[in-house]
Amino acid sequence: MDRPIEDILTHVDHTALSRGATAEDIIRLCAEANEVHAASVCVPPCYVALAKKYVSDCVKVCTVIGFPNGYNTTAVKVFETEDAIRNGADEIDMVINNNLLKDGNTAGILAEIRAVKKACGDKVLKVIVETCLLTEDEKIAMCRIVTEAGADYIKTSTGFEKAGATIEDVRLMRANVGANVKVKAAGGIRSLESAAAFLDAGADRIGASAVIKEYLKK
Repeated sequence: MDRPIEDILTHVDHTALSRGATAEDIIRLCAEANEVHAASVCVPPCYVALAKKYVSDCVKVCTVIGFPNGYNTTAVKVFETEDAIRNGADEIDMVINNNLLKDGNTAGILAEIRAVKKACGDKVLKVIVETCLLTEDEKIAMCRIVTEAGADYIKTSTGFEKAGATIEDVRLMRANVGANVKVKAAGGIRSLESAAAFLDAGADRIGASAVIKEYLKK
């Protein structure tokens, strides 16, 4: 592993999205993220305001929209986004509507991402495409759509499906998104070595619940 551990940790969105996460878990998550200067804490929408109270100035608060299935209406996703930002969210990770993609309605997906991006204002928008459900052609199409919509990141996975991030998908995304779009790898990344490999493959962020905990146990 050639990357300094401290560098890896600053690229991690330290995540707690389980249905059983408690306020105590979120406060602990924030303390861990503060200690290693993580990129953000990624928390359920109901805990955004709480997390904002406990993160340091260098750690952002991220939350999820349309999570994990993505088939909410656009109006619901926009409302969720506006509510999250009012509560203090700095970054939004939204799930695309895969139903529309499978219908071939790429125009509908483009319009939805643009609507959520508008609701974000100057906040960061990451678009989760759930790569394990997509064909290679669909992955490439989503790279184009996310770029055209003006989102800040394309993200591999929710971590709630049958599979998560792969090195191959990160490389494919990096090769097909526009220059202004970054890549977030998430789902199944549990070690510093794995996180480093994804960063080396072209990811800019790592979504993980275990990487920072592993480091702090040493």
